[in-house]
Amino acid sequence: MVHSLIDDLIRDVPDFPKKGIVFKDITPILADAKAMALIYEALAAPYVNLEQPVSKVLGIESRGFIFGTPLAHRLGAGFVPVRKPGKLPWKTVSESYALEYGEDTIELHEDAVTPGERVVIVDDLLATGGTLSAAVRLARRLGAEVVGCSVLVELGFLGGRKRLEAVEIHSLINYEE
Repeated sequence: MVHSLIDDLIRDVPDFPKKGIVFKDITPILADAKAMALIYEALAAPYVNLEQPVSKVLGIESRGFIFGTPLAHRLGAGFVPVRKPGKLPWKTVSESYALEYGEDTIELHEDAVTPGERVVIVDDLLATGGTLSAAVRLARRLGAEVVGCSVLVELGFLGGRKRLEAVEIHSLINYEE
């Protein structure tokens, strides 16, 4: 049920942000309270009854915040923002990663997670896997155990999952072409 509802609400925007790209616009989902409630439950489902609970949810800027905070609440875990450089007010650790057309960087507070903490990383989209794999590296560098990554949409045809082979990936909808 949740898969068809998500698919029905996602709007394809051709030639955005540049010609030849079909952008998957999730803003209609965000405006639908029923859809959001179902999504929050579906994102939490793999992590609810674990023998060893998740202690933190890391949400990647900015749409990972939208999905990560209710997931953290549902799991009884803390929430940690993963931000672009210069957005966090305390001492940070950073990780750079390759994009299709350049490079980007994400940061965490250096005390955001502690060694041995079990974390889930959340974002709206898995495309080439650069951002999620950088977040996994950051969390592990701080000593966390990455239990899994949850995303609303996976663009499977871009092969991002391959960059995250050692991590369990939970996507609610996967576009293979």
